[in-house]
Amino acid sequence: MAENGARPIRLGMVGGGTGAFIGYVHRIAARLDGDFQLVAGALSSRPEVAKESGKNLGLAEDRIYTSYEEMARAEAARPDGIEAVAIVTPNHMHVGPAKAFLEAGIHVICDKPLSNTLEDARALASVKPAKGAKFLLTHNYTGYPLMRQARELVKSGALGTIRVVQAEYPQDWLAEEAGEDNKQAAWRTDPARSGAGGAIGDIGTHAYNLARFVTGLKTEAVSADLTAFVPGRRVDDNVHIMLRFEGGARGMLWASQVAVGNENGLQLRVYGDKGGIEWRQDNPNQMWFTEFGKPKQLLTRGGAISGSAASAMNVRIPSGHPEGYLEAFATLYSQFAAVIRGEGADYEALLPTMADGVEGMQFIAASIKSSEADSKWVKLSDV
Repeated sequence: MAENGARPIRLGMVGGGTGAFIGYVHRIAARLDGDFQLVAGALSSRPEVAKESGKNLGLAEDRIYTSYEEMARAEAARPDGIEAVAIVTPNHMHVGPAKAFLEAGIHVICDKPLSNTLEDARALASVKPAKGAKFLLTHNYTGYPLMRQARELVKSGALGTIRVVQAEYPQDWLAEEAGEDNKQAAWRTDPARSGAGGAIGDIGTHAYNLARFVTGLKTEAVSADLTAFVPGRRVDDNVHIMLRFEGGARGMLWASQVAVGNENGLQLRVYGDKGGIEWRQDNPNQMWFTEFGKPKQLLTRGGAISGSAASAMNVRIPSGHPEGYLEAFATLYSQFAAVIRGEGADYEALLPTMADGVEGMQFIAASIKSSEADSKWVKLSDV
């Protein structure tokens, strides 16, 4: 049973078979609060891997599928069929399954980015879901309690008028050429599977989405320099992007997978005319808040300043006990479960949507277009 006593939502999964990192993460997130129960899966495009993975996860033999099309048809026809599906495949395999399950009236939880092309993203957004099926895009960093508190601080006016936004996400794991035996690297550096964007799609979209989530600023245009430093690499592995926001604020975004010495260095800094905030994902339970002319304040997850917003932040345990990546992921799952059950009105504005996914693809497309034009400014509305 779920923490609130509700019956678990029957969940299926597309992708995420043996050896897949993100599928494992989604399964932990789905069951952490007891809101979902995995009962079916098309866990690999390779039939033998799909069957073996399903057995390893304890799925009933008749609910282990070798294609998402078969799974969508069969589960939609069952009285005990899945009510939601998690899509945890490489980027080029997001749209097909998402479309099939939405049209079957099954709620969709999809990993980011939404697709590997803007055209496909827009096509998916035009799908009319059956039976009121809903959609969640798992930009999991928006589930961190302090990022929700940062959003509240911005909305409250504590920072004043936002002037500067700086987001970055450096890694170093692709600093050298990776062979085909590295599954995670192989598809991420293959434009047929990752899309035209490399680092910008894999981690740049996370930094971009988080900046948009916290500030609420609407992006007007980008000036981008996308580079592939590793010889022979066909997608970018380092990006520098300047951003212009409506209303006059300015931003900078850096994402890199060749920045030696960095693991998952997601950071966000936001500065207004009254104050500023600074946060790092590798220490997610602390955030600096500074009012102009006053000493820095160290805010902690669930600390005194959280106030009435704490419930919306889904602070799980008392202050001083760390919460991190998996809990943030689980927050999205548990709050989406509430939305599915018709009890999540307070959460809907916090959860990443189909529209966020389309905008993420606009951001990628505009950045690629800008970089190809020697960093010329490109409006998102022009792609």
